[in-house]
Amino acid sequence: MERYAVSDREALDARILCLGNDLLADDALGFRVADELRSELGDPPPTHLEVVVSPESGFALLDHLMGARRVIVVDTALTGRAEPGTVYRIENGEDWYDASGVSPHYVGLFEALAVGRALRLPVAESIVILAVEAADVVTVGGPICAAVEAAVLRVLAELGVLLGREAMGERAVAGREVRDGARRKRNGRPARARSD
Repeated sequence: MERYAVSDREALDARILCLGNDLLADDALGFRVADELRSELGDPPPTHLEVVVSPESGFALLDHLMGARRVIVVDTALTGRAEPGTVYRIENGEDWYDASGVSPHYVGLFEALAVGRALRLPVAESIVILAVEAADVVTVGGPICAAVEAAVLRVLAELGVLLGREAMGERAVAGREVRDGARRKRNGRPARARSD
């Protein structure tokens, strides 16, 4: 587990919990989003916000559900019902049982929240999951597929809306335009701005 900033847990408005495994192809999405957030928010981020990266699942996530008013989970899902790169938004367990089991991180997440509430622990009042449909979450050392990589910007934009920072992701878009432009120049094609 990696924390980009550890703030006063009592004062946290939101914790962004980026789940995944950086060794397993598309499952590295959470790490990619956390890296972009670190660039976007600065290190350390604002004191009311915490970005956490974790490979944990189930009841091991209970600690991450405490001490913040809301928790926003970023992860991949493998439902087979949509194209890779599709972004799902699940709030407070809605449609949860349709999605359960599609990521090992989901098993027990809402159950852990229910246990925390039953024990009157300081768990989050609200949970939002931003999940991206993956193509491959089992290939060790595999790359993130292009569609899932492209979804990073959509996840950042959605996080911006949830956090009241609508401009979030603009730095990442600008950086990609510069990288894509340089790549096109090396390939002999003129650089052009991307519209995503």
